[in-house]
Amino acid sequence: MRSLHSRFILTSVVVVSICLAAAFFALVQIFAESYSTRIQNELTGHINRLAAVLRFSADGKVQLPENPPDNRFLLPYGGLYWQIDDPVGKVELRSASLFDYALPLPQEAHPVGVMHQYRLAGPDGKDVLVQERVLLLAAPEGKRPLRIAAAVNADEVDNARAAFALDIMPYLGMLAVLLVLMSIIQLWIGLRPLNRIGRDLEAVRDRRVGRLAGAYPREVQPLVDRLNTLLETQAAAMENARGRASDLAHGLKTPLTVLANNALTLREKGEGEIADELDHLADTMLSHVEHELARARLTPSADQRSGDADVAMIVDETIRMLQHTEAGERLSWVAGLEEGLTAPIDPHDFRELVGNLLENASKWAKSRVAVTAVRREGFIRLVVEDDGPGVSPERLPDLLRRGVRLDRLKPGSGLGLAIVSEIANVYNLALTLENRVEGGLRAEVACSDPLPSPET
Repeated sequence: MRSLHSRFILTSVVVVSICLAAAFFALVQIFAESYSTRIQNELTGHINRLAAVLRFSADGKVQLPENPPDNRFLLPYGGLYWQIDDPVGKVELRSASLFDYALPLPQEAHPVGVMHQYRLAGPDGKDVLVQERVLLLAAPEGKRPLRIAAAVNADEVDNARAAFALDIMPYLGMLAVLLVLMSIIQLWIGLRPLNRIGRDLEAVRDRRVGRLAGAYPREVQPLVDRLNTLLETQAAAMENARGRASDLAHGLKTPLTVLANNALTLREKGEGEIADELDHLADTMLSHVEHELARARLTPSADQRSGDADVAMIVDETIRMLQHTEAGERLSWVAGLEEGLTAPIDPHDFRELVGNLLENASKWAKSRVAVTAVRREGFIRLVVEDDGPGVSPERLPDLLRRGVRLDRLKPGSGLGLAIVSEIANVYNLALTLENRVEGGLRAEVACSDPLPSPET
C-alpha cells in the first residue's frame, strides 16, 4: 500500500476500532459493576428492613412481619426472596416468593454483622445473587443470632448488562464513523501543503515557473528550500554544460575553417591528393562539430523544457523566413494550420525541428511545399510534403543518420533530419518518412495532445 491516504485511513480505522472496542467492554463492565452494587445495596436495605420489623413472641418464637417491605416477596418465584434461619429455635422462615424452595445457604459460621455475598442455585432453576448477614436481635431470653438473607435472580444483572451493551452499540458505531471522518478531514487538511508542492512541481516541470514560491508550513519549508536549491543547481549545471559545449564547438569550428582554406591553397599548388584528404577530414570534423553544436542547443529532456510550443506561430514564422531564401523564393508554400495547437515541446526545439523539416523540403521540392498541423485522435500531427524526386525506399532509413547526404551536389551538412530524429527521441515523438504516391517526400511528426480533442 503506497498511498499515504490509504495508510492513514486504514490506520485510523484500526486504531478507532481497537479503542472503541476497549471502551465498549470497559463501559459494559463499569455498568455491570455499578448495577451489581445497586443490587447489593438494595438487598442490604431489604435485610435491614426485615431486621427492623422482626419480633419475638413471649415463648421466644420468631414472628413473621405482617407487611413485607416489598410486595415482590409475595409473588411465587417472583425474583426477589428472603430467608431467615434461627439456629437457636431451629426455625427457618421464608418469603412467599420462595414458595416450596429453601436457599442452600452455606453451613459455615459467620461473624456477627459481616455481610456475605453468594451466587447460588435458586428457585425455578435460576441462579440467585444472595446477601446474608448474621444479626443479634433482642429475644426474651436475651440476644439471639439470626441469619437473614435476601436474594434476587442473577439474570436480572445479566439481562441489564446485555441490554446496556445493545443500547450503546449504535452510538459507538456512529462515534467510530465520526472519528474516522474527522481523521480523513485532518489528513486532507494536513496533506494540503504536500499537494501544493506537487502542483508547484508540475508548474516547474511545465516551465510556467522556475522555483517553488509562496509560504509553506515550517515543517514543510525545509523540503521546499532543498527542492529550490536542487532546481537552481540543476538549471545552472545545464546552462553551464550547454555553454561549454557551444564554446567548444565554436572553438573547433575556426581551426577547421583554416584547415579547409589550407587545403584550397594546396590544391592551387598542385597538391590535389593531400588537399582532397584534408577536405575530407575537415568536412568530417566540421560535421561532428555542427552536430554537437546543434545538440548543445537542444533541451536534455521533455520535463526540462522552458515551455510549450505554439505550433501555428512557429510554423508561420519559419515559412516566412524560408520564403526569403534562394530556394524558398521559387516555391509555392501551402499551409493548413489549425489555430490554438500547443505542443509539449520546448519552443526552441520545435523551431529547430520545423526549420530542418521545411529546409529539407525546400531544398528538394520542384515547385511546392505543403505544411499541415491538425489535432486528431488525441495527437497533434505536423505533416510536411514536397513534390521533389523522393527517395528510393531502401535509402529512407539513411535519411535519419547523421552526416548522410544522398546528393552531394545539394548544399548542406546532412544533419537536418538527424537533428529532427534526435528531437523526436527526446520528446518521444512519432517520426515517419515516406514517399508520396504523387512524387516527393512526406514527413509526419506526431506528439500527444495536452488538451482534450474537440470531439471528446
